[in-house]
Amino acid sequence: MTVNFEYHDVKSSDALETFAKGHLEKLFNKYEFLIRADVFFKVENTAEETTGKISGIRLSLPGPRLFAESSKDTFKKSFSEAVEQLERQLRKRKEKMQSHH
Repeated sequence: MTVNFEYHDVKSSDALETFAKGHLEKLFNKYEFLIRADVFFKVENTAEETTGKISGIRLSLPGPRLFAESSKDTFKKSFSEAVEQLERQLRKRKEKMQSHH
């Protein structure tokens, strides 16, 4: 499992990376065709208190890459939301792959 982290206007965080890797490991174990994940953390200036901490995840796998992004009040919340979005996309992708076999 290869995971690359990028931080935009955010200090890198070992705790955040450990949290992210834990979630991604579950995806990698469930969907063996995943190759790697690129994770982006960035802060957005917003008047809204429930958003501003953005997590983006790009997954490399056979076929087009998958991407999800979420903005919440904490990186953990936005990352978890992005993982849920990817889980839905991966389920659809797996169904398509199985219907072609």
